[in-house]
Amino acid sequence: MHTEKIYSVIGIGIGPFNLGMAALIEPVEELTSLFFDQSESFDWHPGLMLNNATLQVPFLADLVTMADPTSKYSFLNFIKESGRLYPFYIRENFFIYRREYNEYCKWVASQLTNCKFSHKVVAINHTNDLYEIIVRNTKTSETTTYYSQKIVLGTGTSPYLPDFIDNEAFPNVIHASKYLYYKSHIPKNATVSIIGSGQSAAEIFRDLLPETQNGLQLKWFTRSSHFFPLDNKSKLTLELTSPEYIDHFHSLSDEKRKRLLARQHGLYKGIDQELINEIFDSLYEMSLEDTPLNVELRSNMRLTSVKETVDGSYNLDFVHTELDAPYDDQSDCIILATGYKYKEPAILSGIEGKINRLEKGLFNVHRNYTIDKNGTDIFVQNAELHTHGLSTPDLGMGAYRNSCIINQLANREVYKVEKRIAFQQFGVQKITKEFTEANVIELVNESLNH
Repeated sequence: MHTEKIYSVIGIGIGPFNLGMAALIEPVEELTSLFFDQSESFDWHPGLMLNNATLQVPFLADLVTMADPTSKYSFLNFIKESGRLYPFYIRENFFIYRREYNEYCKWVASQLTNCKFSHKVVAINHTNDLYEIIVRNTKTSETTTYYSQKIVLGTGTSPYLPDFIDNEAFPNVIHASKYLYYKSHIPKNATVSIIGSGQSAAEIFRDLLPETQNGLQLKWFTRSSHFFPLDNKSKLTLELTSPEYIDHFHSLSDEKRKRLLARQHGLYKGIDQELINEIFDSLYEMSLEDTPLNVELRSNMRLTSVKETVDGSYNLDFVHTELDAPYDDQSDCIILATGYKYKEPAILSGIEGKINRLEKGLFNVHRNYTIDKNGTDIFVQNAELHTHGLSTPDLGMGAYRNSCIINQLANREVYKVEKRIAFQQFGVQKITKEFTEANVIELVNESLNH
């Protein structure tokens, strides 16, 4: 079946970023849009939806507020409608629970008519200056072809596993994204090894830590030199997610950007400082008991292989990164908190000729978030870490990116986009704007709005 309507933009994938775009584009009268996702409904990392896990950004980093504080799709409106605004006010905490954020996103998705779940995009072609998007309804198997002037890719990142892990052959080796589905299968007296040093690893460690007093053996390995905190509370550091820093980062060579990102892990990876302190305090409290701790933490450990033994457990081979020495261990269950990586969707093969790439095949993403050679048609969400830097996965910058994209789609300023919010200068250009008292007040107000 073919549709005759030509949409202004069609989005593939409905994660938080494309959901935010769908919400922000909905009131723009001159733009028509559709967003497709193969999942039955919105559900954000359900395998890690631990009860006490919080976002690492303030609630203002919702889907719409940083673009339009008056939007009916704001988090504050959600909790007002839910009858929780005053309890939230009394709580006096900007960092909301992740499950509360998920509820909020579901609430927004349920109101948007331009979001279609259970719809899988199976092919994209370009003909007669239009994008032909072929979509299969996963419930009815009916296939429909839609036409659009532009497209926005929001398929997001996928769980990353080391190449030597055969997930199907190793039933008790899982990615952290599946933790809550797997937790009930962990035997009471099992040995569990967590691999990784980020927030997910720390949250799982905290969740399993009480079980060590009931016989569980818990081990935590990281290849980093230490279990490092996420540096997202320093205000000048937060300016590295500013539009000015994106401009600066994007202007660098590909090789310089790669080296810079390698040094910035603590800015977009790592563990919340409060969580690190909570884990240490729990370990200290447990150490006061007469019984030994069933806990082991090791840094500088790079996992090189996993092999299953005859009894169903696993041998883990490590290399100590500072001593360059081998180390081996054994575990019944392995939880790989090895993060996520962007995985290019296969459906792009039909428009490969339009895509601009770097030498190694990665998208050469223009500053305006497009990847087509003309820099006008194919937008990406959370696929530009290598070209735009650490603001890419930041929920707080999602509304900024969406504002930039929507303004281009409408060819007018639908949403005001801040050009300058940082006090720092990231390049060598001179400031031509006179720093009067009014200018400083303007900068402060823009930083507060950020």
